[in-house]
Amino acid sequence: MSTLEERVEKIEQRNKKVESDKAWEGSWTRKIVLILFTYLAIGLYLSAIEIDRPWINAIVPSLGFLLSTLTLPFIKTWWVKNIYKK
Repeated sequence: MSTLEERVEKIEQRNKKVESDKAWEGSWTRKIVLILFTYLAIGLYLSAIEIDRPWINAIVPSLGFLLSTLTLPFIKTWWVKNIYKK
C-alpha cells in the first residue's frame, strides 16, 4: 500500500511543479524580465556596432516582444479550439 501512496505523492508533486511552471510562463514578472534582457542585449549590440542612439532603437524590438506575449494566449486558445483536436 505504501507504493500506491508514494506514487500518488509523486503525482501530486509533479502536478504542483507543472502548475507553478504554467503560472511562471504567463506571469508579468517573466515578461518584464525578458523584455529587460531583450532591451539590454539589443542596446549593447547596437552600441557595439556603433548605431546612432542605440538605447532608443532598442525599445522597438523590446516592445515587439511584449506585443507578441500579449497576443500568444489568444492565438493559443484559438489554435487549441480550431486546430488541435485531440
